[in-house]
Amino acid sequence: MAYEPVMVPPKNPRTRRTVLIVVGLVLSLCCLGGLIGGGLLWNLAREARGPAHERVDTFAAAMVARDFPTAYGQLCRRLRDRQSQADFVRQQSAQFTSTGYEIVGVNVTNSNGRVGGRADVRWLLPDGAGGTQVLTLVKEDGDWRICE
Repeated sequence: MAYEPVMVPPKNPRTRRTVLIVVGLVLSLCCLGGLIGGGLLWNLAREARGPAHERVDTFAAAMVARDFPTAYGQLCRRLRDRQSQADFVRQQSAQFTSTGYEIVGVNVTNSNGRVGGRADVRWLLPDGAGGTQVLTLVKEDGDWRICE
């Protein structure tokens, strides 16, 4: 009995190249989709934080400028019901000494349809020191308000 080798089809280098091209295209499309999706998510997050950041900025700028009536107008209804504008202005005029501020971060959350947020503000004091305060944000009648 003689040994007869099994016929193996000849290798086609074009098949390997085609497979590599297809895999490369699929990976490129996945990366492109990830970049586009990430960019869209970044814009959505920025749009959600934007109005809250603006409210905190308005409040902090008014406090540093000692424009306490404007700062009072940025507060939520519950705080305004608890303290009159005249009392707020009198209290802040006597106690508030910050010469500048930096908004360290603003976070907005939506948990089961309940929208809220928080902002970290670093107040600069006349002696050069600073302290960070957490401001709670609530959405009231479609606008962000400082609420403690």
